[in-house]
Amino acid sequence: MNNRKLIAKAVSLREQGKTYSEINKIMKIQIQKNTFSSWFKNIILPKKYYAQIRKNNLEHLKKARIKALFIIREKRKEYLENLEKNNLFIKKSLNDKKTAKIALTMLYWAEGSKSRRGALVFGNSDPQMIKFFLKLLKICYYIDQTKFRCTVQCRADQNLEQLKKYWLKVTNIPINQFYETRIDPRTIGKKSKNSDYMGVCRIDYFSGNVYNDLMAAIGVISMGL
Repeated sequence: MNNRKLIAKAVSLREQGKTYSEINKIMKIQIQKNTFSSWFKNIILPKKYYAQIRKNNLEHLKKARIKALFIIREKRKEYLENLEKNNLFIKKSLNDKKTAKIALTMLYWAEGSKSRRGALVFGNSDPQMIKFFLKLLKICYYIDQTKFRCTVQCRADQNLEQLKKYWLKVTNIPINQFYETRIDPRTIGKKSKNSDYMGVCRIDYFSGNVYNDLMAAIGVISMGL
């Protein structure tokens, strides 16, 4: 095919609304964009061409966004995994009694009751927090299991037996050491909005020695501030 015929065929395809890449593919040639531009400068393209270009651009944009979102998620995943790796030493350190004592002291100072002498009182709606408190307590002190008492505090429209079984599994405290479940009177006649809410678990541990020791630890920390 001579040069004139080549240009004429390319022009014809362009007038049909074909893109540069489509023309190259159909004609099995590799013409540069600037060459095509000089050939097609006087061509008036059909309206369907611009509609197709807009459609193609939207599709490319959609694919680019999906790819960008995937990259962002992967980077976020890697970032969080690195943070977790950087903090794994904490888990090992908590097996050390001195480190565990510091953690328990800070936790009880923030969340525990300091008004009831002779017993530790710790409550929370987060099962992991309850497990953490019990774990630290058992690392730091010789614990008498019979001195534990557990009280479930909940809303009026919750299933009391289901809640008791749930916290029984979390705490491993025998059922006969559970007090009667306490219903918040302010919730009577009001529907719970959060179906995942399992109430509050209150742990009582009756030991004056442990209570006094923790209060002394809190005092030591507060003196250093």
